[in-house]
Amino acid sequence: MKIKAATLKEFLGFLLLRLCMLCVALIIVVIFYDIISKGWGSISWEFLTQPPVDGMTKGGIFPAIVGTFFVAVITAVLSVPLGMGCAIYLNEYAKDNVLTRFIRLSIRNLSGVPSIVYGLFGVALFVEACHFGTSILAAGCTLGLMTLPLTITSSEEALKTVPRAYREGALALGATKWQAIRSNVLPYSVPGMLTGTILGLSRAAGETAPILFTGAAFFLPDIPNSIFSQFMALPYHLYIMSTQHHNIALVRPIAYGTALVLIVLIFLMNLVAIIIRYRLRKRGIVHG
Repeated sequence: MKIKAATLKEFLGFLLLRLCMLCVALIIVVIFYDIISKGWGSISWEFLTQPPVDGMTKGGIFPAIVGTFFVAVITAVLSVPLGMGCAIYLNEYAKDNVLTRFIRLSIRNLSGVPSIVYGLFGVALFVEACHFGTSILAAGCTLGLMTLPLTITSSEEALKTVPRAYREGALALGATKWQAIRSNVLPYSVPGMLTGTILGLSRAAGETAPILFTGAAFFLPDIPNSIFSQFMALPYHLYIMSTQHHNIALVRPIAYGTALVLIVLIFLMNLVAIIIRYRLRKRGIVHG
């Protein structure tokens, strides 16, 4: 009887989990279907390569695509090396004491800070204190700071998956600590580190609040000519078209098309992470 009761509980538990999964999947399918069905008709070569005209009621979103790309590059340049380096230091060099535990706790708390707070901090630090002005550089640095906690956390977790014996074996053969990390740790942890980093960058690419105050422009049909120029971005463009435009009903198809392009962009970034991990696994770099 006890075995049957335990089996029944297990069955009901898995059934509940499957129902939850189906509910989430159904919601995602409905959202995707709504965006794709209403946005596909707006997608064309002109829509992807032309600037907006007539108060953004016609034309395309090319400046917004370019601006999003430039900001994503600056975000990656700031967050990837700094985040991975911090993770390597915390996991491989730093001692396990009160200070390091406090640092890890602070990093995890920063991951939960609302993005609007990062936007206001970016205004104070990069726009005003560093005199970057409202620009691509200020917005990219703000998004880089926002992405940094996630990059550090995911990179450190990837480093923890490498068995301690890999390090001890290299040290026993006379390698220095950095040589052991470089040759016996990083090759096994880099796929996970890159995956978490790209996922963080894809999240940053869809954020509106941090760039709202630091550089995004309402209407700027020209391509930015430097990193100190203002720019259009897909998330902010979508926000304006959906909530702030003087004729929302007229531009709604453009808003759906912009949302579809943004979703495809984020999907491609996630796909890059999957491909990188798959190729490294296929080459035998990733253990297990």
